Amino acid sequence: MNSPSIRFEDGAAYEAFMGRWSRLAGERFLQFLAPEPGGHWLDVGCGNGAFTELLMQRCAPASVQGIDPSPAQIAFARQRPGTAGAVFEVGDAMALPQADASVDAAVMALVIFFVPEPARAVAEMARVLRPGGSASAYAWDLLGGGFPFAVIQDSLAELGVAPLWPPSPQAAELQQLQALWQQAGFVDVATDRYEVTREFDSFEAFWQIAQSGPRLAPGLSSLEEGARQQLQDAVRRRLPPGPGPLVVRATAHAVRGRKPALPA
Repeated sequence: MNSPSIRFEDGAAYEAFMGRWSRLAGERFLQFLAPEPGGHWLDVGCGNGAFTELLMQRCAPASVQGIDPSPAQIAFARQRPGTAGAVFEVGDAMALPQADASVDAAVMALVIFFVPEPARAVAEMARVLRPGGSASAYAWDLLGGGFPFAVIQDSLAELGVAPLWPPSPQAAELQQLQALWQQAGFVDVATDRYEVTREFDSFEAFWQIAQSGPRLAPGLSSLEEGARQQLQDAVRRRLPPGPGPLVVRATAHAVRGRKPALPA
């Protein structure tokens, strides 16, 4: 089930493919998190800044740092109007450049299943948090069919074409998230599961956006024209019929925990 590589190198394409989904899930995630204003935040795997922007709009942070392995995504994040004041740099979730005990909150938004060693990344969040700080994450329920474009994956599988999977899809399972947080030493660990929906103007709009995704594009491009049309027809049948906007559903899992405070 492991993937050789899934890379997001085009910030604009990511925005259409996943940016809006990230904010939809992020809004619900922040309700679960209920953070206090004024904290110093680290957005691990910030991508093109979609969640970073939401964080700055909703949480009144004192400061925000974002890291991501893709220079192109970082460049896009820096130019987002809603991220002015945030500091972005290229970095690795498994070897964070931040100093020990330097931030109040660390978050992973739709990231943990892309990390080859999730436990190492969670331990890194624990390292950079100040005592009493919060670590949290949300991720699509990949193995449970919660990915926003799971309908295309399922239809591809029927044609014998396996779309790419990220390195650690199991890390997004609720029990796994809880275990990862507890093993890293966090306390008051809590999880949540929720559904979000997105409207597309039409099936054609959904189909066009889906083809830009790096998890789906290789499988789609491998199909001959006849098989491609067969796939498109199969996907259309799996989705709610018209008329009107097409409503697509996705399911996310979330976790939060707190780094123990120092003894009095």
